[in-house]
Amino acid sequence: MATRGFVGRRRTERDPRLPPGQYDTGTDWPVLTAEATPRIAPENWSFTLNGLVATPTTWTWDEVHALPASRYDGDIHCVTTWSLLGTSFEGVSLDTLLDIAGPSPQATHILARAKTGYTTNLPLEHVTGGKAWLVWTHEGRPLPVDHGGPVRLLVPHLYFWKSAKWVTSITLLDHEEQGFWERNGYHDLGDPWREQRYTGD
Repeated sequence: MATRGFVGRRRTERDPRLPPGQYDTGTDWPVLTAEATPRIAPENWSFTLNGLVATPTTWTWDEVHALPASRYDGDIHCVTTWSLLGTSFEGVSLDTLLDIAGPSPQATHILARAKTGYTTNLPLEHVTGGKAWLVWTHEGRPLPVDHGGPVRLLVPHLYFWKSAKWVTSITLLDHEEQGFWERNGYHDLGDPWREQRYTGD
């Protein structure tokens, strides 16, 4: 027998910003690192864009800060299932750096390298058109060293292992070359909305 007015327990609405399999970590930003944390003074930091480009270019800390600044406001998602929603970073768009270096028409992929030797691969189309940045602030403060400071790659539409900490170079290639986690069973792309966590997903 139905009872008038009985509606049962109200189902909690899931935040539409959360990809499947993810949870909202609130204001906590977990620290997950596969390698020892390097300490890089800004005056000793540099970033190189090379490979299939017209003008291989290296920027110092002051030179990269002299470029037009860019800001990302949005969400980030880790393959370990946490998501940090409504967060912000500032730095320079990778589009700005690529415009200076001039990618070759043959370039299809990039390989990002960190000071630690960590690498990760990405299709070029996933780091152009306003999809990727080099960032040095988080929530208006210098990027903490545990999170890749002084500068990390930010590719927020993919799982965060693609956003290499302590990034020091990007090489443009005419083929895909797997990085550290990709060689160890992670997906080559890592789209959180398609749950591309591991090879074969």
